[in-house]
Amino acid sequence: MAAAKPAPLASADPARLREAIRNRALAVGFDAVGFAPAALGPEARERLAQFVAEGRHGDMGWMAERSDQRSHPQSLWDEARTVIALGTSYAPHDDPRRLAEHPDRGIVSVYARNRDYHDLIKGRLKTLAQWLAHQTKAGVKVFVDTAPVMEKPLAAQAGLGWQGKHTNLVSRDHGSWLFLGEIYTTLDLPPDPPARDRCGSCDRCQTACPTAAFPAPYQIDARRCISYLTIEHKGPIPDELKPLMGNRIYGCDDCLAACPWNKFAHATAEPAFLPRAELTAPRLADLAQLDDAGFRQVFSGSPIKRIGRDRFVRNVLVAIGNSGDPSLKPVAAALCEDASDVVREAAGWAAARLSAAANTHA
Repeated sequence: MAAAKPAPLASADPARLREAIRNRALAVGFDAVGFAPAALGPEARERLAQFVAEGRHGDMGWMAERSDQRSHPQSLWDEARTVIALGTSYAPHDDPRRLAEHPDRGIVSVYARNRDYHDLIKGRLKTLAQWLAHQTKAGVKVFVDTAPVMEKPLAAQAGLGWQGKHTNLVSRDHGSWLFLGEIYTTLDLPPDPPARDRCGSCDRCQTACPTAAFPAPYQIDARRCISYLTIEHKGPIPDELKPLMGNRIYGCDDCLAACPWNKFAHATAEPAFLPRAELTAPRLADLAQLDDAGFRQVFSGSPIKRIGRDRFVRNVLVAIGNSGDPSLKPVAAALCEDASDVVREAAGWAAARLSAAANTHA
């Protein structure tokens, strides 16, 4: 007698359907999968409201403008019943802080050392969502850091990890190195239990921050965060923060890298997340001399491209000013007449700082 064929997923019980989705997600390339109701509790909403009310979002006006949609998933799509939270590990092969000992080189955040991760993650989300829609005829929508979605609270609610004292997601299996994405669906699926906070008394992420961007555990002031300053902030970087930035030129991983849970993370084998050779330890002198065309060519397909040449060179000049290397002073001086206001300001600061350092050691 022939074996009975399994029932189609469209008529499967919710538990079996959820397991099929999990298996498919892992097969597509995701490393973590969880399920949560399409709603957030009052704690996440209150945390966002306080963050915005105190102005800690800085120039990121979009956080305030769409905060209601961000804190109420169904206001983004009222038919959503379940959020499928998905994570992809980008754990590095070495400690991203090691370049701090080489002040003539620039530190680029781990996530930005190759192609823009949004493209890869969104492709996988669409593949999974299309399969799910075909199998069940359910409604689906995909998101990956491109819509007002509170990704970290939703991922924590779905059991992928917990929001640590650095406000980022921490996973028992992947540490602090997960790219997140979501599928909203009209399916009613059994939720996973929320992850338990396992930070305990540890405060390594907070004490690792070069600019003291954490006013309290589980709180961040973006206006002091190096990731915000080098990526989102459009104007000159405040003078009191420049010396604290060291040679970090795009983003910062210090709080993530300090987390002890990273010892359980396995370095990613995904080729799209492995660092390009030219971004592993780039020379500040070379980066500072990029014009707009050169910048676009070097960073084609990279998330760095979106901040533009002027902001990027601004960041590089701050790092040059912090290098203490007098041989880099001519590089800074050559940009004191640049067409960009933010480049000129940073160049003047860097040249003056290197002159002061040279006089001190004379």
